[in-house]
Amino acid sequence: MIRVRILVPVHNTVNKKMANVSEYIKESYIELTQKVTWPTWRELQNSSILVLVAALIIALIILAMDQSIHFLLDQFYKSLT
Repeated sequence: MIRVRILVPVHNTVNKKMANVSEYIKESYIELTQKVTWPTWRELQNSSILVLVAALIIALIILAMDQSIHFLLDQFYKSLT
């Protein structure tokens, strides 16, 4: 049996890949500039404040849990001695 291998020039596949990359970049730019609805400055500020408040609440909850566990472990270790 004779095998025949068809060789594809490398430059054609590289050109196709680069064309795909450039097409992707063009479509991304169009989507970001024409199709995406960006928040207003006021909406952005409100969202940022909401995230800050949520982060502070979560941090305080974690602090309370850490302090209570620290207190309980201190009491436990003191009772061993």
